[in-house]
Amino acid sequence: MMTTAWNQILNSLEKSLNPGLYTVWIKPLSGEVDGNRVRLKAPNEFVANWVRDRLLRAVREAARQVLDREPEIEITVKASTTTKVARTAKKVAPKQPVARQAGLPIMQMPKTSAVNWRFSFDDFVVGPGNELACAASKSMCSNGMHSDHLFLSSSPGLGKTHLLHSIGRELCLHSNRNRVNVACLSAEQFANRLVMAIRANTISQFKTQFREHVDVLLLEDIHFFQGKEKMQNELLGTLNALRERGCKVVLTSPFLPRELKGIDRQLVSRFCSGFLANIDRPDLETRRLIVQQKARKMQVDVPVEVSELLAERITSDIRQLESCLNNLVLKARLLNRAVSMELAWEVLENYALTNATPDYRHIIEFVCKSYDLSEDQLRSKSRKRQIVLARNTAFYLARRHTELSLKDIGEKLGRKHSTVLKGITNVEREISRQTPLGRQIEQTVERLS
Repeated sequence: MMTTAWNQILNSLEKSLNPGLYTVWIKPLSGEVDGNRVRLKAPNEFVANWVRDRLLRAVREAARQVLDREPEIEITVKASTTTKVARTAKKVAPKQPVARQAGLPIMQMPKTSAVNWRFSFDDFVVGPGNELACAASKSMCSNGMHSDHLFLSSSPGLGKTHLLHSIGRELCLHSNRNRVNVACLSAEQFANRLVMAIRANTISQFKTQFREHVDVLLLEDIHFFQGKEKMQNELLGTLNALRERGCKVVLTSPFLPRELKGIDRQLVSRFCSGFLANIDRPDLETRRLIVQQKARKMQVDVPVEVSELLAERITSDIRQLESCLNNLVLKARLLNRAVSMELAWEVLENYALTNATPDYRHIIEFVCKSYDLSEDQLRSKSRKRQIVLARNTAFYLARRHTELSLKDIGEKLGRKHSTVLKGITNVEREISRQTPLGRQIEQTVERLS
């Protein structure tokens, strides 16, 4: 009866909650019902606290429906098997320290220190658009999620890299391994290492390094592998080997797996085998909190009205928002002036000012004006370098600022889904490499208002 009642509560929660919330937070719980008392056990304190803070009302309502009376909810943490082993070992070595479990083979060694990680969870501002992705990322570090595979997706500049580095830092700091072998690199870097290994006839060493020695693989921009069959085969072999060893894998891309073209079906299936978390654009309150947190970190006083102005005018790219604040503070210091609305407006002239998110029509007009082209030229079949560049910029901006799918964007400009995807990837690559062309594109993009 106790088990039956808990299963009924689970079924009710599965129907009422977002599938992602149910999978990450409710599914790991074990429960039993005794009268009107519902006892829940979480795999760790992180999950227990999250359920208490965010989902207790939903659990209480589901239990009330099943039990037909007001329930008493009790949430505790399951006894750790590591702790049990340690208690037994105390008879032989009473002062043996117990290391924190992080999903890796247990070794009673001092923890490693985190180096070269650019970001942490502490400086990640959580809002409605990224709450689930952040929670899933934290769960990867605490065994709170029943998956060792995470796929993060979002438009550029919304926090994928921040979460990726935060996961790496957290695992290095709190693993029960003396030295966690974390491989954090882009898909292009992975491909370059593979090419060098083939040329140097050291492919067996390459396979050993990534398949046998890596504990955690953090791989960015996996859409780079589109159309690269041999590289996809190696990546699939690597992911399969890591899965068999129980290693953690986190992948990122601006595109969801189903949007990728020229990718082997088995590899797409592997991308989808874990938890998929999408990061949406931050709302106004989240952007305002980001400005305030960044200002505190820089130890500078930014008036509330200034932080609100920046948050209102830069809406779609957190990197650009932070860059604007950095430039504002630097200009104030160089001029020996206080941060003010007047100074903020001066700095904002160099950035994309938006009263609202630009729509598709606004984007096309902007691109045509920036590249001195007509809309007919933009839609034409011409392969002239300037027209192709303008067309790719339009693809990139439409993806970044609108809710249009890749297929919809392509249809509006008379192009296939795969052409849109390739164009966006080319623009991102040039911007990320900061080539002369990339800087030119970036300056053009930042003028969109």
